[in-house]
Amino acid sequence: MRIRYDSKTDTLTIIFSDAPVAESDEDKPGTILDYNASGDLVSIEILDASRRVELPTQIEYQVIPLGA
Repeated sequence: MRIRYDSKTDTLTIIFSDAPVAESDEDKPGTILDYNASGDLVSIEILDASRRVELPTQIEYQVIPLGA
């Protein structure tokens, strides 16, 4: 998984897979879901990210222990 913020386009992208995108759907205004040919989620794109995400240039990553 990779997370990319493009300050020029103000787009935040969360990439789950390198599979080619076969279809994109704008789930809600400014949120685009990309799917591969099998219908699996490949990435999420958030447009106008600086207005929708509190700190698009910072990432907090947590791993929840098993059984928690």
